[in-house]
Amino acid sequence: MPARNPRVNVVLEKPLFDAVGHLAEEEGVSLSTVVRDLVKEAIEIREDVNLGRVAETRARTLRRSRALSHKDVWG
Repeated sequence: MPARNPRVNVVLEKPLFDAVGHLAEEEGVSLSTVVRDLVKEAIEIREDVNLGRVAETRARTLRRSRALSHKDVWG
């Protein structure tokens, strides 16, 4: 039977493998679950960093004279 979710093989250096193993043991979950959760967290962090950059750019280029007020937007 095929797996429900796509799979990936990852090669880790021994210290990193040991750290993941320690986390898995502490949390009582599999190595796979720890790696999956760490990847999710890393993606979320990168998204936050990128959105922060977009926000900074927009803040720097904002022209107050062209901005809409709260009242203009929400009535």
